[in-house]
Amino acid sequence: MNAADPELTKPRPGAGLSPGLTIRLPKPPKAQGLFGQFRALVRSSEVLLVFIAALIGCAAGAAVTLMSQTAQLSHMFFFRIALDQHLSAVDHVTPWMALSAPVIGGLCIGLIELWRRHSNARVAVDPVEANALRGGRMSLRDSLVVSLQTLISNGCGASVGLEAGYTQIGSGLASRLGMMLRLRRNDLRIMVGCGAAGAIAAAFGAPLTGAFYAFELIIGVYSIANVASVTAAAVTAVLTATALGGAPYALNVAPVLAVKPLHYLPLMGIGLVAAAIGVGVMRATDLMDRGFKATPLPLWARPAVGGLMIGGLALITPQVLAAGHGAMKLDLTLDMTMKALAFLIAIKLLAALISLGSGFRGGLFFASLFVGALLGKLGGQIYHHALTSWNIDPTACVLTGMGVFAVAVVGGPLTMSFLVLETTGDFGVTAPVLAACVITSLAVRETFGYSFSTWRLHLRGETIRSAADIGWMRQLTVGKLMRRDPRTIPASATVAEFRRRYPLGSTHMVVVLDDQERYAGLLATAELFSTDLDDKADTAVSDRLHQRDIALLPDWNVKEALAAFDRAEAETLAVIESEDTGAVIGLLTEKFATRRYAEELDKANREAMGGE
Repeated sequence: MNAADPELTKPRPGAGLSPGLTIRLPKPPKAQGLFGQFRALVRSSEVLLVFIAALIGCAAGAAVTLMSQTAQLSHMFFFRIALDQHLSAVDHVTPWMALSAPVIGGLCIGLIELWRRHSNARVAVDPVEANALRGGRMSLRDSLVVSLQTLISNGCGASVGLEAGYTQIGSGLASRLGMMLRLRRNDLRIMVGCGAAGAIAAAFGAPLTGAFYAFELIIGVYSIANVASVTAAAVTAVLTATALGGAPYALNVAPVLAVKPLHYLPLMGIGLVAAAIGVGVMRATDLMDRGFKATPLPLWARPAVGGLMIGGLALITPQVLAAGHGAMKLDLTLDMTMKALAFLIAIKLLAALISLGSGFRGGLFFASLFVGALLGKLGGQIYHHALTSWNIDPTACVLTGMGVFAVAVVGGPLTMSFLVLETTGDFGVTAPVLAACVITSLAVRETFGYSFSTWRLHLRGETIRSAADIGWMRQLTVGKLMRRDPRTIPASATVAEFRRRYPLGSTHMVVVLDDQERYAGLLATAELFSTDLDDKADTAVSDRLHQRDIALLPDWNVKEALAAFDRAEAETLAVIESEDTGAVIGLLTEKFATRRYAEELDKANREAMGGE
């Protein structure tokens, strides 16, 4: 310590400390240099947070442009297509190119995974998990690796989209910047949402779509506290991408005829079909993953084998390659039979499942839009034959299918509805699409309960259903809430001995231990002083035990503890070290756990809604 700086040091209070021990107080912003002053300003100013969000949007827009153009160059190199041509829209692919390119890409993905395992690298955290469990904290290095894997996967023709890489790098950059500025937990979560909003907005040239993608899927709430920052990021991302070459996934759809109220029900019917297929796809992803793991193939070889299978499907139709942006534009204008549409839906979904199950990296956002558009076109043809007099516009069916299938897999009914609005500029068709999207979302929630991103997390052992912040709940554990000085008594003790050791009013609950010092049950002090036991003072207290087989573990979170209280119908439960040892380390009451849970929940809600 520098004795010449008395204002920066002072004695630390408290017993047991050595004389003269000092601590260093935080330096004032002026003493931390220009960056420290700027950091302090950002933490105290919403306007500067919006400015930071706009910078994040610019970075996300530039990253989207760089990744999309790199993927297009890869398609040109591997498949010998023109610069202005989309891979999935070509008439045919040379067999050796179709088979070799995905295999080469698969080998690259496999080697990267082998390196990650060898170096004990952590599992990459995506924006949903980061905001739900980690307060917005992401590793930029891991995000770069995921984005590189996504780029390789799409660039070699695997049936996945780049949008997962877009959002990963956008959110990763935002998280790193937020951590450098030492933003508060809720502000950091909003910045991660800004990165994702900018990425999706830049990809589709749709700022409202990007903003509501962040609200619904990444932040988990729409509030005054986050609307300005997220909107700024989405708008600046679109402007940046436009200046650098345009949105890679921009959609153009023919004008839609007037949609009548009578048409809402058939369009909602497409949504229910999409919900069923979407749930099936998500479950099939797990089955495909298990299938590849069950083979004797080493980890590094699985993507290459999956790539060979994708190449075989590409020989049937190149529309299975990459995300399907070119194929979607092509198919919307073609006159196709119902049989051809059903076949394309099946083969595209199969290619996507093989890609993800074998280990390729990527998203299903645009693939869902493509499959949904085909599903809507198929539904339009069915309605044309079955409901001739209704005059349902086929384009309205295509737009509905596009939105509802993406909702079934990705989630976000408002996000997909705004995508339709920004694609068509037609409020008339947006209303029925929104209605169908809401029905689809409700059906998926009731029958399945997950989106594709949360389903993948569920398969890893997580229980989150959205990006809503529950990290604070994970940190509020039984071990932190419990009282650590439980009163104990042997199970062999008598009622008289209990009364001598614990007079009435000395304690509310006593823990009973067996002859091996393991938890045996609980005794209520008032019950042992009942007049009914005056004549039974010599009986063992073990005959009066409560909650014999029910106890809490210290690593349980508060929600799990409250559920245990509810199941046990008890007001107090013991906390044991582990099920193996059975050693009692504390007591917890339902009243205290409920109060602390309510306090933290109220605090989290105030922060999310912009309160103080």
